[in-house]
Amino acid sequence: MARKQPGRPILILVADDDPEDCLLVRDALEESRLANELHFVGDGEQLLDYLNRRGAYADPVVAPRPGLILLDLNMPKMDGREALAEIKNNANLRQIPVVVLTTSSAEEDIFRSYDLGVNSYITKPVTFESLVRVMQALGRYWFEIVELPPENAGN
Repeated sequence: MARKQPGRPILILVADDDPEDCLLVRDALEESRLANELHFVGDGEQLLDYLNRRGAYADPVVAPRPGLILLDLNMPKMDGREALAEIKNNANLRQIPVVVLTTSSAEEDIFRSYDLGVNSYITKPVTFESLVRVMQALGRYWFEIVELPPENAGN
């Protein structure tokens, strides 16, 4: 399950500054029985360094290209909105699907995220069980239903 290519799970890059939320996402994906590899970054600057293979993320083994980005909006240094704008304005990165997964349900954040090119916007569920259901739905949609660009696109 959750495999587009035989034997190759799609890598999910989670950009979230809250270690507890990162742990919950990891646990919810495991509970959902999704076999995806996860990588985590704690702010928008790290996200862009990872995607552009700069600094600590220069090695492609350390920072393989993600098939999906889960993006929190409220992060230090560079927030998710700024990072999203840079991703979607970069010809080498814009094909990577970005799903906002954030606590904000403000209309302004929803509208702005879609204006910036986000692929989906999800308000973080309150309970772990709800988060598991969200991860199951994400897995079905992004890894079983839609066609994603090849992993080497933009590299």
